[in-house]
Amino acid sequence: MIQKFDRAERRILSFPAVRPCESVEPAILTDSLIAHSRAICGFQSELFVTQRRNARETVRQSRILLEFFEDVRERGPVLPCSAVLCFSELHTAFQKIRFLLEDCSCEGARVWILMRSQFVAAQFRALARAIGTALDVLPLDSIDAGGEVKELVELVAKQARRANFELDSRDEYTMRQVRSMLLYFDKGIEPDRGVIERVLDYLDIRSWSDCNKEIKFLEGEINFECSEGKEREAPLLSSLMAFMSYCRVVLFEVLDHRSTQQSDVTHNLETLSCLNPEDFRCPISLELMTDPVTVSTGQTYDRSSIQRWLKAGNITCPKTGERLASTELVPNSALRKLIKHFCADNGISLANSGRRSSDITRTIVPGSTVAAEAMKKLSKFLARRLVFGTTEQKHKAAYEIRLLAKSNIFNRTCLIEAGTVLPLLNLLSSADAATQENATAALLKLSKHTSGKRVIVDCGGLSPILSVLRKGSSLEARQIAAATIFYLSSVKGYRKLIGETPDAIPALVDLIRNGKPCGKQNAVVAIFGLLLYPGNQCRVIAAGTIPLLVNVLASSERDDLIVDSLAVLASLAENADGTVAILRTPVLPLIIGFLQSAASKPGKEYSVSILLALCSNGGSDTIEVLARDSSLTASLYSLLTDGTSHASKKARSLLKILLNFNERNRCRFS
Repeated sequence: MIQKFDRAERRILSFPAVRPCESVEPAILTDSLIAHSRAICGFQSELFVTQRRNARETVRQSRILLEFFEDVRERGPVLPCSAVLCFSELHTAFQKIRFLLEDCSCEGARVWILMRSQFVAAQFRALARAIGTALDVLPLDSIDAGGEVKELVELVAKQARRANFELDSRDEYTMRQVRSMLLYFDKGIEPDRGVIERVLDYLDIRSWSDCNKEIKFLEGEINFECSEGKEREAPLLSSLMAFMSYCRVVLFEVLDHRSTQQSDVTHNLETLSCLNPEDFRCPISLELMTDPVTVSTGQTYDRSSIQRWLKAGNITCPKTGERLASTELVPNSALRKLIKHFCADNGISLANSGRRSSDITRTIVPGSTVAAEAMKKLSKFLARRLVFGTTEQKHKAAYEIRLLAKSNIFNRTCLIEAGTVLPLLNLLSSADAATQENATAALLKLSKHTSGKRVIVDCGGLSPILSVLRKGSSLEARQIAAATIFYLSSVKGYRKLIGETPDAIPALVDLIRNGKPCGKQNAVVAIFGLLLYPGNQCRVIAAGTIPLLVNVLASSERDDLIVDSLAVLASLAENADGTVAILRTPVLPLIIGFLQSAASKPGKEYSVSILLALCSNGGSDTIEVLARDSSLTASLYSLLTDGTSHASKKARSLLKILLNFNERNRCRFS
């Protein structure tokens, strides 16, 4: 059997070649060698910006051997055992060569391959010698092939033994220039622009999108390093990523590919959730859960933590103290998805449990001193561009901030300290829809930072953000503004301020009415945040929120939007006026239906919370309606065993109310 690898399954400059099994048929082995040889011969020299001579020589040798393999196949590959062994060695070498050539021509990996030039040249040299060794012991006399072809194979064997695959002097010089520029950044000095341009020209990095591809690749490599717990290369990768970010921002004025920009914009659009990030921490380890699982009591823990608890001989739930009916651990895939989104937003890598603390630290501090100094200089550059730049330069600066602040806490700190908030707020009134959207998104990223929230409000940012929320140039901009309101409402004092601002809550309600699904959800979650200030309850009810949420429950197919809508209704139902407004809508059958369906556990918990509050505030009429529905009782009993501890407690209280009501009625008519 011949095993194949996909490029996405391996890390760059790793060569997981698999030796063919001993029982492989000679014909199959020869066919696979031909396939690998043809793939290698398909690499044209223009694909390589570094290692060109080494790649060209390797392809030349492979082309000769391809002719030999094809000749063997045409004559019928009847090979002696010793020849099969040699062909197997060649097969392994050819796999590695193919990997190496793929990596050297990989789009986005140019600067990294340059910095690993010595290692790459050594790989070319080692693989050439492996081919030479295999050909030396290949019994050509016992193989049916043409004489001229055999002579060429012998020539390749001699050349492979003597091959001098050295580091190209131009590659080495350019690599030293990059290291020199990193040293400049390390000392707080900006490198000469002309030198940077010559390096980028040598690497054929000639546009904003070319530069952005390099950054994305380096970011992926950093994530690989952290996920594998091997961070030897992380400082260099972080330095190179900062250097390429500097190049992208400072050297390339034009966002050359609209499709690239649009892809990044779409990826950056936010969808929020009512769930508290603290719910993402394991009750045992207090760390973010990487593999959340639910036990029989309805509590969720990180798999590794609860497994250690159970292996220690414990048979109770660590949080509730209840005896576990079983030790089955049910994966909580919905929560896992939410945690992954939360980590992506905050630059936290979900590595193994032993690495989590350092991963969180990595997002707060820069990956290297080079990265720190480069980011400080970039932040000041962007702040100047936002104030003194042309219209196009301001637009690009806002977009760059949006990207830089996306998932890096240190970057947010630098950008806030450099004074980018106020000029970004000024851009919110831009007549250009793209500029307004990018400025709003940049402020959203900065609002996740504690000081960012304060600076935005201190600079009078609430009014222009609400203006975008009410009448932004696009639904996307309004959606992003709603998300920003949510982050600002996480500060206790700002909830009152936002709620008392005219049209703030009505604007969120209008987005629920007219927005896209993501916009609706962000508006719902922003309202949920504002409801944490009791004084906003009446404002939310008066704005007509409840009928719209009921429409969402009746029409939406998105579970997360339904759950968040239920969360807001549960909060409003605690208010007497909220109960009255809810009971005026046809919501009771919907909520009972959610309890009976395979809805998420949070959705069921919010549903039972709503029903309990309606019974408490709505009186006997509401209780009577619920008591008539026998299916509700069955759903509540199910929650006692399958729901979360909170849901079970509320289900028990509601059951008691309904059972007491039925008992009183029986006594009355008996």
